[in-house]
Amino acid sequence: MNRRNTQASTTQQPHETVETIYRTESRSVLATLIRLLGDFDLAEEALHEAFKAALEQWPRDGVPAKPRAWLISTGHFKAIDAIRKQSRLEPLPDNIAERLTTDAADSDSLDNAGLEDDRLRLIFTCCHPALALEAQVALTLREVCGLTTEEIARAFLTAAPTLAQRIVRAKAKIRNARIPYQVPARADLPDRLDAVLRVVYLVFNEGYAASSGAAITRHDLSSEAISLGRLLLNLLPEPDVAGLLGLMLLQDSRRAARMSTTGDLVLLEDQDRRLWRRDDIREGTALVQRALDAVEVGPYSIQAAIAAVHANASSAAATDWRQIVALYDLLLRAEPSPVIELNRAVAIAMRDGPEAGLNLIDAILARGDLEGYHLAHAAKADLCRRLERTAEACAAYERALSLTQQGPERRFLERRLADLKN
Repeated sequence: MNRRNTQASTTQQPHETVETIYRTESRSVLATLIRLLGDFDLAEEALHEAFKAALEQWPRDGVPAKPRAWLISTGHFKAIDAIRKQSRLEPLPDNIAERLTTDAADSDSLDNAGLEDDRLRLIFTCCHPALALEAQVALTLREVCGLTTEEIARAFLTAAPTLAQRIVRAKAKIRNARIPYQVPARADLPDRLDAVLRVVYLVFNEGYAASSGAAITRHDLSSEAISLGRLLLNLLPEPDVAGLLGLMLLQDSRRAARMSTTGDLVLLEDQDRRLWRRDDIREGTALVQRALDAVEVGPYSIQAAIAAVHANASSAAATDWRQIVALYDLLLRAEPSPVIELNRAVAIAMRDGPEAGLNLIDAILARGDLEGYHLAHAAKADLCRRLERTAEACAAYERALSLTQQGPERRFLERRLADLKN
């Protein structure tokens, strides 16, 4: 019988402990259950059954000493039991039938550092080349990080039903093609890496700038992405992996300064730089230098270099906008994107004045590329405000407001709009 975690049970009620562990551990538990059971849907059902059992048993018996291992073991046993019951009623698919012979997961053997690698195995499974790139990213965001379909849809600038179908088809493809749950051989890693990096960065972005809700950031997601970035760098010390980790550290270093004590958005130029985490900036800058020393410099490394210019500027006024524009020029050649064009336009506005940037943003919007992207309209509104083109600024702020669901961003836009109308 396991020791009970008396500290956890005395500082938290069991139900609160279950909720906390669900928030912090459920994706790791799911990753291991997928490895043990070989099926996404079966593992998800096992995850829910395990937490249901925890809600029933922990208030009575106490919180286990190893909660994550207990949940994995319980979920695994319940899934195998369900498979056996089903097998008595109807034939099972071969891949499910094989699970009947899988060794039972013992809670003591499960609580070890090797389980951390299950998240990485799951990412590479979700990012298998047999899946379309969009499906790889959507499935990983859903299964590894637990983002909702709506959050993923906003990251893709597409409709939620489209994303839901994409995820369903991806799961079916993995099941029917028997895509292995494993980290690829080293020789195959470089070809598989790009999709994984995209996934990790999308996860980070959802944590760094939450697409909806009452808070600007979701630290659980940004921390998860940084942890995955460290795992990737240990596994494959390639320059763009270092660049991505450096980029995430540099951006996340500003987290405490991005929101006021009242929960309102603080723009980069107005942030208290004393709140920026200098240890992360030093580590991130060193990773950027390591990435830039490579023969070929990838897009994440260039973005990290831009973040390093911001992070190492002593003040907003001291920011080297010429260098930032030059880096955006490189980035556009490496990875053409209307969002990168937008960011470059904002940098040009800082270097050459608001009219120069506004002309570029108007051209992007005229193409229709970013019509549904609230930050494009917010950027246009700000430049129109600076140029005292009040009617255009109000229209752009209203359009941006109609497109964002994040509380602090909405309040910021509403204040700017109210100031213009008064």
